[in-house]
This record gives sequence, C-alpha cells and structure tokens, in this order.
Amino acid sequence: MAKAKKSDKAKKSGKAKKPVTSVSDRRLRKGKIKPSDLQDLKKLGHIASLLEPLHEIGAARDKANNRSLHMDQYCMLVLMWMFNPVIDSLRGMQQASELDVVRKRLGVGRASLGSLSESVTVFDPEPLAAIAAELGDKLPDRTPEKFKNVNKKITAVDGSVFKILAQVGQLAWVPTGGGKSSCGYRLHAQFEVFKGIPSRIDVTGSNPKKEADERAVLERTVEPDRCYLIDRGYQKYALWNAIDAKESQYVCRLFDSAKWEVESENALSEEAKSKNIVSDQIVRFGTDNSRTTAPDHVTRVIVVKVKPHDSRKAKNGQSGPSSDGYLRIVTNNLDVPAEIIAALYELRWTIELYFRIIKQLLGCRHLLSHNPAGATIQMYMAIIACIMIMAMTGKKPTKRTFEMITFYFLGWASLEELEAHIKKLKPSED
Repeated sequence: MAKAKKSDKAKKSGKAKKPVTSVSDRRLRKGKIKPSDLQDLKKLGHIASLLEPLHEIGAARDKANNRSLHMDQYCMLVLMWMFNPVIDSLRGMQQASELDVVRKRLGVGRASLGSLSESVTVFDPEPLAAIAAELGDKLPDRTPEKFKNVNKKITAVDGSVFKILAQVGQLAWVPTGGGKSSCGYRLHAQFEVFKGIPSRIDVTGSNPKKEADERAVLERTVEPDRCYLIDRGYQKYALWNAIDAKESQYVCRLFDSAKWEVESENALSEEAKSKNIVSDQIVRFGTDNSRTTAPDHVTRVIVVKVKPHDSRKAKNGQSGPSSDGYLRIVTNNLDVPAEIIAALYELRWTIELYFRIIKQLLGCRHLLSHNPAGATIQMYMAIIACIMIMAMTGKKPTKRTFEMITFYFLGWASLEELEAHIKKLKPSED
C-alpha cells in the first residue's frame, strides 16, 4: 500500500515514471548517433574508388584551398544515409561524419552542417550521371522476345517525376512558410524499361513553360536508336520530327480530340483484334494551312478500345485524365504489328513504378537538399544504390530485399544470410 501511495503522490506532482524505452529509441529522439549504430560501414567502402573521379569537382572555386568536403565524400555520406535508418536528416549525416568509424571506412572528414548544405551549389551532378550510366551498361538487357524486332532501346519518358513522387511523399514540395509549399523544380527522366534504370535525368524550374516544358526538354535531349514511350503531353509535331530525324522512334498517346486524315488502312490480325485493337492506319496530321508544322515523316495511328473514364465522376477526388473509351497511339514505327505498338505504350507506366521504388525503398523519403544539384545528386545516388541491388540479386528491388541488404550493411545479417535470401527470390517476370 505504501508503494501505491507513493505512486499516487508522484502522479499528482507530475513526476510519474515515464514508460521504459530502449536505448536506441532515446538516442533517436535526441538525434544522437553512436559508432555502434553504424557497425559495418566498410561494406560501403568498395564503391569509394568508383566515386574518386568526382573528388576535384568544384575545387577550382576554392581559391583559399581550404575545402574539407569533396563531392565523392558527400556522395558516400548520402549512400550511408540511404542504407541506415538511424540517420534521418542532414544533421544526422553531419553527426555521423564526426565519428572515427565513418571517417576511416568511408574516407571522409568532419563536415559541418553548413558545408553539407552549401557544397552542393558547386557540385556538378553530370559526372555522377555518367557513373550511373556506366554501371547500368553492365546490367543485362532483359527485353522479352516479342519486343526484339523493335531493334531500339525502349525508353519511357516522364516530365514530372517529382510530381509523381510528390503524390506519394511530397518529395518535391519546398516549404514557403505559413504551412504552405510550392513545387521548387521538376525532374525529366528517361528510363530504359528492360534494364530497369534511368538513362538520363534533367532538372528544370517548376514552371513547365518555354525551356522547362517537358516537350522542349525531350526535343533537345533526343538520342539515336531509341524507342521513346511518351504520353499525350508530348503531342507535338516538332518533337516527333526531332525524334525521327535522330533515327529513333516514338510511341505516343494522342489526345482524344486529335484529328488526322486517313491515307490507308492496315489489315488487323486475329491477335490484334483479340487485344481490342479496332484500327491500324497510315495517317496525315495537320491541315493544308499548317503543313509546315506537321510531321515531315510517315505516321501511323493505332486505336485501342478501352474502358471509358470521366475524371469528373472519379471517387475520392483521385483520377487520371478523361477518356472517351478509345486509346489513340501514334508512332513512326511502320513495321511491327499493331498489338506490339499497343503493348509498348503500356510499358510507359514502368517509369512511375520505378521512381516509386526509388522513393519508398532507397532513402528518398525527403530531400536532403532543396538545391537542384543536391536533389539530382541524391536521385543519382539512389539510382546507383538500385543498380547495386539489381547487380547483387539480378532482380528489381523489393522492400524485403532492401531490408535484408540494410541489415547486412548494419552488421545485423551475415553475408551467408543475405545470399540465402537472394537464392529464395522468385525469378523476374518479363
């Protein structure tokens, strides 16, 4: 009874015992990071040599020769942040850089919070993009047999990757004060579908006009020997002409209101009919008064019957653009069957799924930097991490695999246990 009275007295005085929490819980609440939280960082060290060419980037502006944080070191800290749930902020990265184990195993020095936030203004992300591309080239191309006759690098394009990510975790929204936010900028991504990696990322301002317009960005970055999968926002004759001039191809959805003149009909196979394809036509766009801006090459339109959709009647306020029940796809590929063109367009959605993986699994839960260069570096490091996982497993990253690799990097799982997990994974489906 004496103990009970003491407890009641403590409650009345506001000094009741707090619930017992673990040491790690208290450490996280205080934002403290200890060496034991980062047990096996040496397993990240093997990619330090890969990033060495980045060391001198931005150093030319250091006239006083006192720069202590270099780009390769910053990238290593970002990679450590991605694979360590204990570090949840830029300040956490700064604290980790003060630990001997981090400095020795990652080859970094102490970094101030100011240097971490300001250094990205002089770091150029493009060389990092080249490293990601070099790693990606080593991954096998798993193009299914039915797409082999396309004979191009099948590349999905999206001009609003951050918009997609923002819908999941508000990644791209920069605070402006008063509880309000605005989109700071956007990423324009080109994604090699059957390698599972972005081949290019460009950053522009948030206002999608003039040079930042997604069509303008793609038009000035078109590469040869690609098959670009693009949505109706890319309906622009000059863009189609630029792609065709590079000896590349496009598969582009048209607006429901698009108009054309039919020049000839292609016969539909039984397989095409079974895929709800209703027509395959060689067409001509533009009017007699606008031929100068019309496509300067032969165009083909495939029409597929789909389920109608009215965005005004969508539930929960979430919907895509309206559809009248017909999917209109234009292409300059005149050779492959209509059902293959329709299947190619469906692959465009893989870019959105990929960047959702990047956001959910690879540390892009928020931006470490609101500077465009810093955000791009973070994205490319996530891509490099994703490539590392695919190289280890031969499969696209999943939440379970990412967790297992994180346990391995933390020292909680052995290499044998990680390899056993990988062996149990189901084969990838093309």
